[in-house]
Amino acid sequence: MLTINTADLKPAELQNYLQYAIAPRPICFVSTIDKKGNVNLSPFSFFNIFSINPPVCVFSPSRRVRDNTTKHSLENILEVPECVINIVNYDMVQQTSLTSVEYPKGVNEFVKAGFTQISSELVRPPRVAESPVQMECLIRQVIPLGENAGAGNLVLAEIKRIHINEDILDDSGKIDQAKIDLVARLGGDWYCRVGVDNLFEVEKPVRTLGIGVDSLPASIRNSAVLTGNNLGQLGNVESLPSDEEIAAFRTDPELRQILDATIGDSLTRERELHQYARKLLKSKDVIKAWKVLLS
Repeated sequence: MLTINTADLKPAELQNYLQYAIAPRPICFVSTIDKKGNVNLSPFSFFNIFSINPPVCVFSPSRRVRDNTTKHSLENILEVPECVINIVNYDMVQQTSLTSVEYPKGVNEFVKAGFTQISSELVRPPRVAESPVQMECLIRQVIPLGENAGAGNLVLAEIKRIHINEDILDDSGKIDQAKIDLVARLGGDWYCRVGVDNLFEVEKPVRTLGIGVDSLPASIRNSAVLTGNNLGQLGNVESLPSDEEIAAFRTDPELRQILDATIGDSLTRERELHQYARKLLKSKDVIKAWKVLLS
């Protein structure tokens, strides 16, 4: 295993390792304005939501690794402590990337990238009309993390008003994860798209206490068929099926076929039961999977 002391690397080398490893990162497309009214629009992947009450996002305009200069977004925020965080989706990712070009101060990236500039309601910086979600924010604090090239500046932005394109909502008025079509930043020139084909759900742990992987029988915990993800699913139950429930499930046709075909062959029986359980776990039928494993 490669082991690296961060102090031994140049900032550009360390940046490469970290941005490839700590990914995917959501993209924050920030519009700011200076005291003279010059608008700046810039994307940041050092970004996330850190608080709900109050609602606070954090993003970091880092000092340039190349020459240790600061970015116009940071300079604007220090002059006018307001911004709009515009969420980036697939339809706008190429234009968003274009705004990362270091245009001279005073150049409006809305114009350069071909985005539509619309007025905000509570803050001075404008919104990006093409963005599916636009959040008007007041800056609570800017925390410098250093003075050297590559040092970040944590911007704590309190969300005051949210604008959501109704096309990305479901029937209940909530954001549909498939419709918003998000993109995220990886290392180098790489991005990823959060589309229907690569979306999946992980059931949240039970609100009481799951039995845990350590409570699984050794034959299940050490299975050559079940994966670590499968074990996590099995451990995320509050209790196991009763003997009566297991006995009633033995009428299941596929289970019955396995049991009848492997009489006297315990190794094959265990393997096939685990394979059947894995299939059930893939379809999120955890209780049925447990009944198979305990048969």
